Amino acid sequence: MVERGLLIRHDRGLRVAMQINADVTHFDATNAESRKFIWSKVKKNYYDLGIKVFWLDEAEPEFTIYDYDIIRYHAGTDLPIGNIYPKEYARAFYEGMEAEGQTNIVNLLRCAWAGSANWLRASTWASQVYPGGTTDIGGFRGGDIRDPKFHELFVRWFQWGAFCPVMRLHGDREPKTGKDSATGADNEIWSYGDEVYEICKKYINIRETLRDYTRDLMKEAHEKGSPLIRPMFYEFPKDDKAWTTETQYMYGSKYLVAPVLSPKEAKRTVYLPADTSWKSWDGGESRKGGQTVEVACSIDTMPVFVRE
Repeated sequence: MVERGLLIRHDRGLRVAMQINADVTHFDATNAESRKFIWSKVKKNYYDLGIKVFWLDEAEPEFTIYDYDIIRYHAGTDLPIGNIYPKEYARAFYEGMEAEGQTNIVNLLRCAWAGSANWLRASTWASQVYPGGTTDIGGFRGGDIRDPKFHELFVRWFQWGAFCPVMRLHGDREPKTGKDSATGADNEIWSYGDEVYEICKKYINIRETLRDYTRDLMKEAHEKGSPLIRPMFYEFPKDDKAWTTETQYMYGSKYLVAPVLSPKEAKRTVYLPADTSWKSWDGGESRKGGQTVEVACSIDTMPVFVRE
């Protein structure tokens, strides 16, 4: 790639943008030849093995050793060109997947710029960045997969993630796999033991039941700008208490979600807004709105109410 001019150039000094066990830099996504080269490697080592969705990290790109003035792309200097990098990065994968005949193309990028959505998703209404968000479930830095205290945090975070716009597990876990390696410990749901595994499976299945609902929310977000995660007052503007309730939210218009926010929390108080009735996700009797209720929340359960 150095010989063919496919990397980002630096006007002076070392060609280095980050230091991860060595001096490294990024591929030049503004160069069509570089995009094709990267895709050829991804196709051989991932796509041809059946991987059809990509999480494209490092898409700004991030520079830990950075001076705007010396960065040079194929398309120009960093000042006018730099912010289009994520768009061109997404384009490299989109065009490669499209050339393979794939039509339902969905990729996730860490960041975006004007025009990026053209290369992220193929369908019409979903081809825009929507007003939602995501987190690295469990947090990115730290978290020992052997630590029961972290297991609890991980489970509570995973439960909350099932009712977020994007549910995704990601993180650099402890213990590290090698002295000189930046690679963290295993982070699949089965890496934390049987109890955590069963709870995570439960919430993955819950997420699957929400698939069509979430797609409808994304369509609504695209057409109307409506957020997927909504503060209580968004849905209940005439309810005074909805304006001061901050530890619960609505996932769309139907589900009231009360994440467990503290360790060893066995009960949670939840405010049910007035002028409607509510039923627990897990079943039980219907409850009238306009009251605060106390809800049990064992480690395998997060309080969620369905608006009737």
